[in-house]
Amino acid sequence: MRDSNAIDPRATDGEAVQVLTLGLGGEIFAIETERVREVLDLIPITRIPNSRPFIKGLINVRGKVITVTDLRVKFGMPPMPPTAESRIVVTEVQVEGVPTLVGALADQVFEATELPSASMEEVPRIGMRWRTEFIRAIGKRGDDFIIIADIDQVFAAADAVH
Repeated sequence: MRDSNAIDPRATDGEAVQVLTLGLGGEIFAIETERVREVLDLIPITRIPNSRPFIKGLINVRGKVITVTDLRVKFGMPPMPPTAESRIVVTEVQVEGVPTLVGALADQVFEATELPSASMEEVPRIGMRWRTEFIRAIGKRGDDFIIIADIDQVFAAADAVH
């Protein structure tokens, strides 16, 4: 059963969803802009010994300690070293019902944009390379598909931040 906050790709009221698009492993992903707090250039990340593979470490953002995760690893892609285009997307997620800031390492950030609800479809049950519970919907823009991440579900897994 889908989350009650999930985007309803069958909505016909013409509402659009505001998203931040980002690149991961050659694919275009999106996070709803209402969840994004800021986008940072790469800054030094303090490694955490014995942390899970998707945890890159900790950063200090204006006096707050924030865990940085590697979205590539969370989505089952091989880790890659950061490039000049890599960014940290600080998002607010619900972890066990508590609003929590998490940094998500992305290969690159493209733009904040609007996706009409009519351009979105349900996640196909067959042929997906990623865990379908991590994806709210698939959007279409021109010839491109945009994978709209369910950022709460990405970090709600039992191994997410513990």
